Amino acid sequence: MQEDINTNNDIELSVVVLCYNSANIIENFVEQLLNEVRDLNVVSELILVANYDKNSSEKTPELAHALAEKHSNIKVMANEKEGGMGWDMRSGLSVARGKYIAVIDGDAQMPASDIPIVYKVIRLGKHDLVKTYRAKRYDGFIRSCLSSVYNILFRFLYFPDFPIRDVNSKPKIFTSEAYRRMQLRSNDWFTDAEIMIQALQHKLRICEISTVFYKNERKTSFVDLKTVWEFIYNLFRYRFK
Repeated sequence: MQEDINTNNDIELSVVVLCYNSANIIENFVEQLLNEVRDLNVVSELILVANYDKNSSEKTPELAHALAEKHSNIKVMANEKEGGMGWDMRSGLSVARGKYIAVIDGDAQMPASDIPIVYKVIRLGKHDLVKTYRAKRYDGFIRSCLSSVYNILFRFLYFPDFPIRDVNSKPKIFTSEAYRRMQLRSNDWFTDAEIMIQALQHKLRICEISTVFYKNERKTSFVDLKTVWEFIYNLFRYRFK
């Protein structure tokens, strides 16, 4: 999937939006994102990844296509799912054509206003990858503790001396050259960690900036006990494979 990337010199910024099961927020969030990107005055594209489960009646793909009809710089990826969040992310990244490529969740837990911030930082030219860390969290004590444990394990297993605060936080933005150096394979929730592991292995210049992580009032979190064990299992598997 990754080998299909085709960078178009006319597109400055690609934003991949992960929209799985986001029918109740996708329209508002995408309109906010369009306004934020429009203020940058650069040629941009939004890639809405609205992959769906077989036999699902969820309306996200239809809403995503309706947005694409209204806005010429929106592209939609809406296929029957063959994997988890990682498969969705790789689907969107594989068709991004911008000089800079960002990825953000479409549930509004991380604000659309983060995109111009990370873009302006990476645009200075001193970094290959810029990402956020969740300095303030409103998603509950348990989720916050689980995230802290996961990040401690990540640093212990891989890069004890590198102060990455929050592996899974988005948005992440990287240059197209940096993306091409990565060989992402994960189909599940490990993809964020895989990005950071490969970025560090390739000695990419990384910057983290703070963000606020809001409570998701619109749908149940996809992160459950099974997901936590999946995170931890993949950390050890990837480290010792």
